[in-house]
Amino acid sequence: MKAAELLFKCLEEEGVKYIFGIPGEENIDIMDALLDSTITA
Repeated sequence: MKAAELLFKCLEEEGVKYIFGIPGEENIDIMDALLDSTITA
């Protein structure tokens, strides 16, 4: 499990439904993990 996947798992367990951010090359792992998440960006 990558750190980004763990991040979204923890956020989902806390009840987070939405996140906001600026997509870019620096956070591509986070954006990829978001695709498999129930959280909406």
